[in-house]
Amino acid sequence: MKVRSSVFASFILIFEVFGICLFLRGFFPVPVKSSLSSKSKLSDLPAEPLTGGSHNSSRLPQPLFKRVVIMLVDAMREDFVFGVNGRTYMPYTRHLVERGSSLSFVAKARAPTVTMPRIKALTTGSIPGFIDVIMNLNSPALLEDNLIWQAKTAGKRIVFYGDDTWVRLFPKHFMEYDGTTSFFVSDYTEVDNNVTRHLESTLKRDDWDILILHYLGLDHIGHISGPHSSLIQPKLLEMDDILKKIHSALIPKEAEGSLPYLLVLCGDHGMSETGSHGGSSEPEVNTPLVLISPAFKRKVGMEKPEVVEQVDLTPTLALGLGLPVSQNSVGRLIPGVLEETSLRDQLRFLHLNGHQLSCLLKDSMPDYQKEVGFEQFRVAEKAHGSWMKLFLEGNTSETLTNMGKKVLKQYLDALAAMSSALSKQLGKYDMYSMIVGMVFVFQLLLVLLLAMPEALSGAATVDLPVFSALLSLPFYLLCLLLASVHVLVCTSAESSCYFCSLSWGLVFIAIAFSSAMFCILVSMATRRLPLGTKIHGKSPLMSSSSEWSLSELDVLLLAGTIGHTLSLAASSFVEEEHQTWYFLLNTLCLAVFQDVCRKYFREQSSGDEDEHILLSKDCHPPAYPKAEICSEKWLALATPPFTLVCCRLLRSLNQTGVQWAHLPDVGHWLNSSEHKTVLSLLAAFCLVLIYFLVQRRCSWVSKIALALGLLGVYSYRAAVGNVLFPWQHSGRNTSKGTVEARFVYVFVLGILFTGTKDLLRSQIITADAKLKSRGLWEIYSGLVLLVSLLFRAHNLPVLCCCLLIQTLMAQFIWKKLHYDAAQTTIMHYWFGQAFFYFQGNSNNIATIDISVGFVGLESYVEAPAIFLTALSTYAGPVLWACHLVCHLSSGRERSPVAVSHGCYCLALLRSVPAAAYIVLVTVLRYHLFIWSVFSPKLLYESMHLLLTAGVCIFFNTMEQSRSSS
Repeated sequence: MKVRSSVFASFILIFEVFGICLFLRGFFPVPVKSSLSSKSKLSDLPAEPLTGGSHNSSRLPQPLFKRVVIMLVDAMREDFVFGVNGRTYMPYTRHLVERGSSLSFVAKARAPTVTMPRIKALTTGSIPGFIDVIMNLNSPALLEDNLIWQAKTAGKRIVFYGDDTWVRLFPKHFMEYDGTTSFFVSDYTEVDNNVTRHLESTLKRDDWDILILHYLGLDHIGHISGPHSSLIQPKLLEMDDILKKIHSALIPKEAEGSLPYLLVLCGDHGMSETGSHGGSSEPEVNTPLVLISPAFKRKVGMEKPEVVEQVDLTPTLALGLGLPVSQNSVGRLIPGVLEETSLRDQLRFLHLNGHQLSCLLKDSMPDYQKEVGFEQFRVAEKAHGSWMKLFLEGNTSETLTNMGKKVLKQYLDALAAMSSALSKQLGKYDMYSMIVGMVFVFQLLLVLLLAMPEALSGAATVDLPVFSALLSLPFYLLCLLLASVHVLVCTSAESSCYFCSLSWGLVFIAIAFSSAMFCILVSMATRRLPLGTKIHGKSPLMSSSSEWSLSELDVLLLAGTIGHTLSLAASSFVEEEHQTWYFLLNTLCLAVFQDVCRKYFREQSSGDEDEHILLSKDCHPPAYPKAEICSEKWLALATPPFTLVCCRLLRSLNQTGVQWAHLPDVGHWLNSSEHKTVLSLLAAFCLVLIYFLVQRRCSWVSKIALALGLLGVYSYRAAVGNVLFPWQHSGRNTSKGTVEARFVYVFVLGILFTGTKDLLRSQIITADAKLKSRGLWEIYSGLVLLVSLLFRAHNLPVLCCCLLIQTLMAQFIWKKLHYDAAQTTIMHYWFGQAFFYFQGNSNNIATIDISVGFVGLESYVEAPAIFLTALSTYAGPVLWACHLVCHLSSGRERSPVAVSHGCYCLALLRSVPAAAYIVLVTVLRYHLFIWSVFSPKLLYESMHLLLTAGVCIFFNTMEQSRSSS
């Protein structure tokens, strides 16, 4: 059955979406939720266990605290308080930790360590999923049961100052509030002053029960300059002084016989060694938790802080305030808080927490009775009833005390086991749905690859053997086999499976579709992949529509691309993906060096012009003077080794990945205050070299604008304190550099306007190829100027090496060796991916530098902040993609839509128009970044390949229609 290539591509892409959705439904597990639609109420609390009696009480013990002050310092790491510098950074807090009436803990946050998911964890006691990272940008109101709702319902008066994420999560919950935006990271002073200015008047009043303060300045400093910045200590001293002010104001309010206060110092997440957060490294997940109250014993010395889960604070605060524990909380009561209460109250508090966890366990697991924690809780509850009977009978013997302590330990063990089981439930994936989704995706991918020669041919049609596949015996046998597998999996699965919950009609359609795809694949493979295909070292020449040959470079590019995609099926290769790209890039340089040696030394020795076919497919190099040919030869021979040297130096500039990201690198050395002069000289040299590499193809107006813009870049870095002018001193006060950054933006817009004008003139007014090429290069130079502004000073060598390698490769490799569009495109893709990691990026969201989104801005503006952050993060792939556009457009005899001879598996990349390449490599990958970080990237790469091929087919169909008309 013959169909138009556009219809075929639409069919493939539509079913691709279904496969992706099925995979995602299995990958993102259903969160642990209670089956009750209403929120917890005091009237719903269980009665105290009592064996052999009916007078058991359902009362809640007296609250432990009258009022609570929560001081949440965003991005506070535990070593800022408990580390060796704790006495220097926060002396008063450290004194309370060592000598005061306080309890100290290291609270472990769960990934993703982003503000909004962490606030949800602190208030609901549940563990948010990775999808909440996207919600962090625009937090919706929190509807599930939470501590703030429970406090408001109980009549507690709540006051809040700080991050406006709280205001969006809990609208109309606060008696008084003042929110500040958390995204404008350039501000680390006013954002905290807006909180502190309310503090003195609020502490003097008695009309509130809960005070929440969320300070953001420390987090912003981390994003700007990292955890070892000189700004960290003054900010922590400021936080310490605020804590002292709060503590001093609460002490005089203590009255005889009244309930004590509770002051909580905590962090929502930590801070990585680069100053960001979002991942699961130790500095990001370890946060301090200090509980200060006269209800606790006064310490006599520093104790090693106990490790608790961050969600444990939720049931502790709820029961401490006399409120029900949130239904979806997986936290357990912190036992140290109960030490000064009676044994009966301690057992009652633990019983209430255990009852809530057991109910959540029932709703989340079909086989909850087999859980060790559930059985332990039942045993402890029964023993608690026996203890209560003896207690109410007035037994005061030591046996009763020992029995109570035993029940207490049983409760604590049961709580730990149930909390752990519920937390692990979030890590269980629906593997069956994921496998089915991946099977669909790879079947579609293989069909698309096998159909590419016809889809990109002049006829722009695809011959699919649909009817022969549907009428074949293997199709029906495969349907029966897959149906049997489905029944077997669904009847033996211990946990719920989404694909098993679908109706049999939908399942039969899916089985029939998968079976048909398999039969079509076999039929197309036997037709398209004959066994007589040869692979040898010469450039491929098509002998027929179904036979081809591969050059050695084609084999490397094809094997490297496929090997990289397959490597992403393993989590270790995803975490350290940069190692794969570094290896492929080094291998590519060696292969190119071999081709250069063949061209110049074989041609010189043989003199046979037929040898040119080794590297040239459609043209011969022109004749040059002997001296020029000699210099060209040595420059071409030096280009691959020079590229290898550059790549090795850039690898040392920024440590990336997961396992070794914490190790010191050249970037850390350059950013230290002792080496600011070296960094200044390096930055100045790189900016000068960038100018000479970029200005060659620009008009004189753009050259002047580029020079002034690069001078503005250095001025901006000097203003923010990264580099120095010769007449400056390192101790000068820094600024935000807003004026200098806007100065650069003016020239960026001017260069982009000039390039766009030339490009439009070449397309509309006059068909001038030189004018078109100049317009594209000017747009590229404007983009380079913008990236140089966004890059940190120590990363300017990355941009400099990128431009230098592009210039040398274009002049002496791609042009002189006459590589076709396919080979050039894939090389650009490889270099772009490698330079993504040379910047210091990784597949960890914590490596995103949010501070660049506010260069030149005085307030938070969402659209430019997102654009600048995305451009800075993906500057490597974007610059190499844009260079590909300019390089292909400057070729006289090349057509970006012409499918060169060679391996047709690479034809989909050879015919990709430059605009589609930019969209797919940058925009698509940016939107799917969060998902690609936390899911198997193998599926992501396959979808990327499918969409790229779809664009190729649509573009080819359009060209065929235009040529026929």
